[in-house]
This record gives sequence, C-alpha cells and structure tokens, in this order.
Amino acid sequence: MTIHSTAIVDPGATVAADAEIGPYVVIGDGVSIGSGTRVQHHSSILGPAVIGRDNQVYPFSSLGTAPQDIGYRNEPTRLEIGDRNVFREFVTVNRGTIKGEGLTRIGNDCYFMSYSHVAHDCDLGNSIIMANSAALGGHISIGDNAILGGLVAVHQFARIGRLSMIGGVSGVAKDVPPFMIASGERARLYSLNLVGLKRNGFSPEQIGKLKKTYRLLFRSGLILKDAVDRVAEEFAGAAEVEELLEFIRASSRGICRP
Repeated sequence: MTIHSTAIVDPGATVAADAEIGPYVVIGDGVSIGSGTRVQHHSSILGPAVIGRDNQVYPFSSLGTAPQDIGYRNEPTRLEIGDRNVFREFVTVNRGTIKGEGLTRIGNDCYFMSYSHVAHDCDLGNSIIMANSAALGGHISIGDNAILGGLVAVHQFARIGRLSMIGGVSGVAKDVPPFMIASGERARLYSLNLVGLKRNGFSPEQIGKLKKTYRLLFRSGLILKDAVDRVAEEFAGAAEVEELLEFIRASSRGICRP
C-alpha cells in the first residue's frame, strides 16, 4: 500500500494492500478501505465505516463523521460505501443514528460533486449523481440512476425514485416518483424523464405505457387513489408501471404533483 508519511492511520483501521492514502489524510479506528481506493490529501474517514473497492476520495472530503443530530450521544453507528464511487472536494457523508437503523449506506458507481452532503441514515442506490452543493436531510432514500442538480435540498424522510431527475435549485419536500422530472422552489413534477429512460434501455413500448400512466395519474381528473386503481387494472403485468404504483402506494409524506 502507499501511505504518505504525513497521513495518520489508526492502528484499528484496515487498509487494502493496493489502496493509496495521501498527505495529511486521517483514517480513524474501525475504518476498512478496499482494494484500489484512493484517498487524496487532507481528507478524513472516520469509523465505524466500510469503504469498498476503487473509490476516489478527493481533497478535503469528510466521510463517516458523526451525524449532525442534536440527539446523537456517540452511539456506535456505521457508514457503508460500495465500489467505484467518486467523492469530489469538500463532500461530507455522516454515519447513521439509532433513531434510524444505525446505518448510512451508499451503493456503487455514484458521483458526488463538490460540497454535496449525505446526512445520517440515508440509503442511496447505484449510479446516482449529486451535483454541486446538493444536500440531503436525514433518513432519505434515493433509487438507482437518479440525478440531483446543483443546490437541490431534500427534506428528511423524503424518497427519490429510480431514474428520476431533480432540477437545480429545487426544494424537495415530498416524494418524487420513479422515472419523473421534478423542479421548483417546492418541487413539482413536469414530465417523464424520457432521456433517462431511453439511455437506460427502456423500449418504446415501455415508455408508451409510462406516458399513458402519467396522464391517467395526473391529467385525468381522477383522485389519485382511483387513478392508481385504474392504472393497475389497465397495465397489469407491466413491471415498470407496477414499480411506479408501488412507490406511490408506499408514500407516507405524499408525492410531488404536476
């Protein structure tokens, strides 16, 4: 392994043989760093935390620090990060709290631009992009391939569905269903994320069903419960439609509307 002479690595940390730890980095007790991960200068990773393979941690990032929760009393909570994620300059990611499941989790292949923040107890999937200064409150879940624009703020306990896109400078107070574009000071839905769907291999037939579903849910004049029932009957067996309906049924905060 390559550990710079000015780095501080706690004896209780585990660093893979081919990981790289740069100048003035601090690696705390209970941290495990996987193969091929590179931690650049002046960053810190505190534990308990598991960092997977081939991650890139840029200067001045801070991962695994205590949650920003006034009720936190130094309980032993965790951070788990998968593989091939990129954390650009000044990104912050906090550990979980016992109010949640004691765990903040990030999947694989995510990209966090400078100054973005992932709070305690968040559960993020794979291939998520958070642009500069996007910030998550606690207990937020985000599905695979979602994109958050710059300066987006997401309220605690909100959910962001798979393949959704949040426009920059938006405040997300309610759940954003999968496959949607949302934007605004209090984010509202604008349309399906058609570009994202096509890039991720959705067929014209699948996109057509989602377009009809969108119109029935939000443009038919039906109350949402009745619209969900009608869509479920009309598109029974369509996995992408069922995913969308299940997300809506499971919402406790309510969902963003057009």
